[in-house]
Amino acid sequence: MPGDGSLEQLKREGRIVVVGASLAGLRAAETLREKGFAGTLTMIGDEPHEPYDRPPLSKQVLLGRAAADRTALPRSRAVDAIWRLGVPATGLDMAARRVRLADGDEVPYDRLLIATGVRARPWPREAEAELDGVFVLRTCEDSAALARRLEAGPKRVLVIGAGFTGSEIASACRERGLAVTVAERGAAPLVGALGGAVGAVAAEMQREHGVDLRCGVMVTALEGDASGRVRAAHLSDGSTVETDVVIVSLGATRNTEWLAGSGLGAGPRGIACDAGCRAFDIRGIVTDDIYAAGDVARCPHPLFGYQFLSLEHWGNAVTQAGVAAHNMLSESTDRIPHMEVPAFWSSQFGVNIKSVGVPSMGTEILISQGSLKDHRFTGVYGYQGRVIGAVAFDHARWLPFYQELIETTAPFPPPFTTVDRRPDGQRPLDADFPDPSVPTHGPTVTLSGYSPADRRMTFTPAH
Repeated sequence: MPGDGSLEQLKREGRIVVVGASLAGLRAAETLREKGFAGTLTMIGDEPHEPYDRPPLSKQVLLGRAAADRTALPRSRAVDAIWRLGVPATGLDMAARRVRLADGDEVPYDRLLIATGVRARPWPREAEAELDGVFVLRTCEDSAALARRLEAGPKRVLVIGAGFTGSEIASACRERGLAVTVAERGAAPLVGALGGAVGAVAAEMQREHGVDLRCGVMVTALEGDASGRVRAAHLSDGSTVETDVVIVSLGATRNTEWLAGSGLGAGPRGIACDAGCRAFDIRGIVTDDIYAAGDVARCPHPLFGYQFLSLEHWGNAVTQAGVAAHNMLSESTDRIPHMEVPAFWSSQFGVNIKSVGVPSMGTEILISQGSLKDHRFTGVYGYQGRVIGAVAFDHARWLPFYQELIETTAPFPPPFTTVDRRPDGQRPLDADFPDPSVPTHGPTVTLSGYSPADRRMTFTPAH
């Protein structure tokens, strides 16, 4: 159909292409079919697998409780798609409305959804990254290979980076009874995502479970033996850790390189789009035929000053994909914004951690239920006199209440006393986030300013 055809014609015989065959891409495809799209739907993915679930890869798979190849995402309905798997997209021609593929093929579209997500940031020195025993964790192959190595019982595992994924990996290793060292550039685990006050609790948890936690240090080099297997890591404090397995957990890189030169507002921080998931071009003009969803998208949120937010959250990928799919098939007056409050969870060292809002915006934290000392609490984050986020360690029943406070821009500190307020929760503490100008790999929510074009961004590896 011609690009400017009616919506009814689009629904009947249009061509929709989804680049990114993972969680957001699949949920968008299901929503498109649910809303009556009967045209051609093409799913393009760089991995050879149909969509699978990633959270189990750092939890159940590493513990041997699930197989990496048995984590396929459940389908709510048939999507009747043309699947182009194992063939990455390499370019976009916005004028001709075509996606170029690595095999030289070009796929035309009337509407395009980009859901290419992120990939694990590799160890920066290629020769060291290729040593046998050095791993990253993002794909099911990564998880299966690492699980096999952990099953073999290495003498010591080194985890570089104590964000959520690194901490979950360390937890799985300790549950397997393996010796683990964690090297973290920041002052504590999870500090980029939850701040130093909560990070201190995460550090206590790790050490109580037998982790050799080294904070405020960087790994300067990995050393291999004559057979090319990793044998040691050298740290910035002059110490050496002998290890036969190294897991590099330095955060994620957004998959936008294939869009270079396309004219789309895409860069290292993701693809800029409006609240309805329509992508901006580099001039700041919103497109009507290109949408973005999931980890690769950066959208303005009214609750957080209309700054662009990039979210590496499972729930965000699902809801944003639904919004994008709805808007692709809607007149402008029927489009809906993506306004959901961010929510995130993690399980590590026997503790269930959940957060809502954007804790990393907070300057203060009030322990409103429970106690930091007991590692069981709810913390509420404040920013410029209002509630901006909350986190719970084994205390999640209060989070819906605080989510409502975030949604209604309630004042901070909250003007009420709570049932079990302890002495350490009488007054707000400094949330103690690291300097935002220093690159960290910890946050799962990234605030990235107001400009839809970020072509001048550069990133310096944290380790």
